[in-house]
Amino acid sequence: MPVLSAQEAFNAAVQAHREGRLADAEKVYRVLAPYYWRARDNLGLLLLADGRLEEGFALYEGRFTRPERRVEKPALSFPEWGGERVGSLLVWPEQGFGDQILHARWIGELARRGVEVTLLCPPPLIRLFDQLPARMLAQEGQLQVPRHEAFVMLGSLPFRCGASAASVPAEPYLKAEPAPGDGIGVCWRGDPRYPGNAARSLSPEAAERLSRLGRSLLPEDTGANDFMETAEIIAGLDLVITVDTSIANLAGALGKRCWVLLAQPCDWRWMRSGAATPWYPSARLFRQPSAGDWTSVLDEVERELGP
Repeated sequence: MPVLSAQEAFNAAVQAHREGRLADAEKVYRVLAPYYWRARDNLGLLLLADGRLEEGFALYEGRFTRPERRVEKPALSFPEWGGERVGSLLVWPEQGFGDQILHARWIGELARRGVEVTLLCPPPLIRLFDQLPARMLAQEGQLQVPRHEAFVMLGSLPFRCGASAASVPAEPYLKAEPAPGDGIGVCWRGDPRYPGNAARSLSPEAAERLSRLGRSLLPEDTGANDFMETAEIIAGLDLVITVDTSIANLAGALGKRCWVLLAQPCDWRWMRSGAATPWYPSARLFRQPSAGDWTSVLDEVERELGP
């Protein structure tokens, strides 16, 4: 029997992962992970999607050391937080707006532990996040960062806070005054700057079909100037139907009834199967039966909406 090279073994594991043979993929990833960063990354994402959050988030920390697409940490005069008891903590943002909304839930957990939190925040999120138990520091202009006992990257909070499937803060953690209006809001695409945007966004034909079911929530259509204005629009709706983008995370964080249309494969936060996610109990998931099949997804949505 031929002996596979490490690259051949990794490629076979990736194929098994795509085909849903997860035990086979995991077995190979675990062998390769100590030596190959891509195997370590893939193992972490597989575990997160399977709900094994403790080990998954530990491996997720590899985003700071991988040789490609590395997430950079700031060079500050105070240390990075390792989960020990601290009195003050600076939380540094990373990744997209949807990721920042997802992980903002942990700010409340830090406050419950008696930590004084400062959240460095991009301007479009400042008014939305201002309701969190933290001081906002705008990420713009000549930034003056006050000294804290420690800092932490926003995406590292679930790891540092000891997240598990049983301990995810699942209650709504954002709110907004409802803007006038009701009915259904829809969103058919994400940020085109995201590398996987084409796969998660609807095709032009599917987008046109979804647009007939409700009003667009895209900022260029609503005129929203920041996420708080979008949150106010969402708060007044009966239902949000959206692809996997910041709108889905915002609706979930608000506790709004939300149907999320998912590509195959999808992001780890939506888990690997089922119609529910522990991150957002108000969300219902509609999954492609095969890659690129938005027709089946929209057929199911329309059946559920009824006449």
